[in-house]
Amino acid sequence: MAAVSANKLELLQIADAVAREKSIDRGIVIAAMEDAIAKAARARYGSETDVHAEIDAKKGELRLSRHMLVVEQVENSSNQISLEDARRANPGAQIGDTIADTLPPLEYGRIAAQSAKQVIVQKVREAERDRQYQEFKDRIGDIVNGIVKRVEYGSVIVDLGRGEAIIRRDEMLPREVFRNGDRVRAYIFDVRRETRGPQIFLSRTHPQFMAKLFAQEVPEIYDGIVEIKAVARDPGSRAKIGVISRDSSVDPVGACVGMRGSRVQAVVNELQGEKIDIIPWSPDIATFVVNALAPAEVSKVVIDEDRERIEVVVPDTNNQLSLAIGRRGQNVRLASQLTGWDIDTPSGRLREFHARVHGSSERRRSGRAIAGVGGLHIRGGIGAGRCQGTGRHRRLRRGDRQRVAEPGA
Repeated sequence: MAAVSANKLELLQIADAVAREKSIDRGIVIAAMEDAIAKAARARYGSETDVHAEIDAKKGELRLSRHMLVVEQVENSSNQISLEDARRANPGAQIGDTIADTLPPLEYGRIAAQSAKQVIVQKVREAERDRQYQEFKDRIGDIVNGIVKRVEYGSVIVDLGRGEAIIRRDEMLPREVFRNGDRVRAYIFDVRRETRGPQIFLSRTHPQFMAKLFAQEVPEIYDGIVEIKAVARDPGSRAKIGVISRDSSVDPVGACVGMRGSRVQAVVNELQGEKIDIIPWSPDIATFVVNALAPAEVSKVVIDEDRERIEVVVPDTNNQLSLAIGRRGQNVRLASQLTGWDIDTPSGRLREFHARVHGSSERRRSGRAIAGVGGLHIRGGIGAGRCQGTGRHRRLRRGDRQRVAEPGA
């Protein structure tokens, strides 16, 4: 084995080369060499012999020693020594001390050299895995760029340069296909330490992947002027994000859209054409729900705070109910995910619901009603969220009689 039979200079050169190649500390490689040489020496002197190897990190000198435990009565001469014999070497020796006996250099055979090589390889591999885990465990929540190394059973193995990651089939966009050598950008959502090495899991469907993409494209988000408060995605099809500005002079929706839609279009292209509705976030849940249901127009909103449930009423004209629900319930489902509230859009019970809301004078045990929301008209599309208000917002306190006015009354 080269590391064992090499001269002093070659020993350090080998340690430096391995450390650079594996991106690990030089001291770890030298310690692995010491363990390997000690193991080979134990094969020569006996497995019970406590042999230690030390390599001078500056000069490369190798020193072998056998450690003996000082005892009153020797039971194992391989690793124990009597107090009388110990005091011949060290007059101050006491029971329980360890005496180091220097051993002469050895010539290692092929089997011993191969065994030592395996020890070095194993130690270096463990150090490399630990380095990868320590490096990537603090990067959960970041976006990384990599190159597709191979595709296995639908999952994609990505080379990140200093490690490998995996994108499982369910974390890729629908109809998305990668080939060897393709560049890919994804979101680190989990890093696990496992026996076969650290497992780095990437995702292109995670809601925060979209948020991080906007942070890269929109300087106002990166600087903290505009904040993304919520994200809801139907990966590969449609998404909604709620944004708010900390500066009254900065329009959060306009900042995310960019000049002629350049900023949002860059995100759309990365997500394979996924349509994005940018919604102005509001602390008032009724206003936020109305914005989130764009491009549908909402006439009235009734909120049940105890159950965190919202019932909305839309006009009977211009297919507003279909717009509110969306294809296969997509629009209302994304709005519910975005707001965190259950949203009910009655279909067959629409007229009954209208009559109950408009004509009821009974007290509502829990919740509040928002009257005149029908005056809010939401403009749809990428810049959804720009609104014009013509109606009145009036909040009915719990226990008050409901009084709901017709829009425009």
